[in-house]
Amino acid sequence: MMSRRDALKTAGAVAMGSALASTGASAQESAVKNARLKQSVCRWCYQRIPLEDFFKGVAAIGLKAVDLLQPEEWEVAAKYGLQCSTGYPGKGGGTIPDGLNNPALHDEIVATFTTALPKAKAMNVPNLITFFGNRKGMPDAQAIDNSVAVLNRLKAMAEDNGVTVVVELLNSKVDHKDYQGDHTPFGVEVMKRVNSPRIKLLYDIYHMQIMEGDVMRTVRDNKEWIAHYHTGGNPGRHELDETQELQWRSVAKAILDMGYTGFFAHEFIPLRDPLTSLREAVVLCDV
Repeated sequence: MMSRRDALKTAGAVAMGSALASTGASAQESAVKNARLKQSVCRWCYQRIPLEDFFKGVAAIGLKAVDLLQPEEWEVAAKYGLQCSTGYPGKGGGTIPDGLNNPALHDEIVATFTTALPKAKAMNVPNLITFFGNRKGMPDAQAIDNSVAVLNRLKAMAEDNGVTVVVELLNSKVDHKDYQGDHTPFGVEVMKRVNSPRIKLLYDIYHMQIMEGDVMRTVRDNKEWIAHYHTGGNPGRHELDETQELQWRSVAKAILDMGYTGFFAHEFIPLRDPLTSLREAVVLCDV
């Protein structure tokens, strides 16, 4: 069971030569045929591949975007015809353990997004990510109040720039112990109270499958509050293959059939040749 912080350790198990060999996929045809669902991929899962080699490989697969890039990486991606589908706002924008639920961080978070939102608009980055933070003994009702307060300070800026601030739902059972935003109803309550077209949830299917299951019904009932999706096989957060408990093609089709037009970003840690695994996931979800 893995978190983003464990990515480098796991990636080290994949032979570097194999990873780089996959970037030679430019001779292959695009894995994207239907392109109805806009697929993306999270950079952190492929840290062992040098950044520009990774971008070349992703472009060769046929993807048009990469997820979870730092601001200084947005222009590098653009060199390869790639959009950043969700970016980090930069230092001070909130982290998984220290986020929106902590009022002591609100001024710093607002300052960071004040700078990041215009940059995202200029670089055609549709989403910037932040987090609810760990509980640290805080009741959910208080955390909701605190999160609403700071998001209300951000929403006018986000709306003016046409960039969505997405707050990620994560599991607290396996990967992120004590994380407060670990159930959809918690996040939805915050979104309803903020009530902005530019403040939404990032629904991570891997994390919410661990905490709740019932993925398709949940996203259908709450689709208006969700702006972005992440994938990842459960158990293990690995390839979207027959070892996993979800039927990913069905999930992708259900989300698309709800009228979703945003990005569907792969966030699994490959155990096999990384870009081959990514290509297989793209084909699977190209509904």
